[in-house]
Amino acid sequence: MSAIRLLVLGAVRQHGRAHGYQVRNDLEFWGAHEWSNAKPGSIYHALKQMAKQGLLRAHEVAPSTAGGPPRTEYEVTAQGDEEYLRLLREALTAYDQKMDVLSAGVGFIVDLERAEAVGLLRERVRAMREWRSSVTEYYTPEEGPGSLGHIGEIMNLWVSSADFGSEWTLGLIERIEGGAYVFAGEGERPALVLAEGQENPYATGEPHAEDRR
Repeated sequence: MSAIRLLVLGAVRQHGRAHGYQVRNDLEFWGAHEWSNAKPGSIYHALKQMAKQGLLRAHEVAPSTAGGPPRTEYEVTAQGDEEYLRLLREALTAYDQKMDVLSAGVGFIVDLERAEAVGLLRERVRAMREWRSSVTEYYTPEEGPGSLGHIGEIMNLWVSSADFGSEWTLGLIERIEGGAYVFAGEGERPALVLAEGQENPYATGEPHAEDRR
């Protein structure tokens, strides 16, 4: 699973309707260009591809204030909303997700109801523990990685990552169950997207041909 689809769908969804540069600006505001493949080319490509796939609806609007051709604004379709929620749930439950996918899932976790979010995270912990149990049938962490030669360092890395992942996830569950954050259906949440024309202090400033569209 690629993080870019989840990130782009989630960014458009938060605006309701957004053009490509707004999506890029939001993702840079969130730092996604540092921890994922959310580079300008990937963002604009994802927007066009998902519009072709029926996940986004494209609207041609008036020319941008920066000049150039009319801008295209996107909104998430019903099919796109289903895909977004599917990707979000998968990002939060699979124990072997890449860090960028998990990060995207955590970034949008409040789009779910609180009880569902907790349930998905508990499923992640269960899957990690199950995987760890299968590995430790032939690798015993207590004996140290040296028991398998230097290859044991690989197993030690993965088992240690699973242990940390479980601990971190349980901590997040505890915070959510303790009332942290505002989840779907619980009221108004603070805006996490930039308004049109609002300066982005974290923008890369890297120009791209699609920025004006």
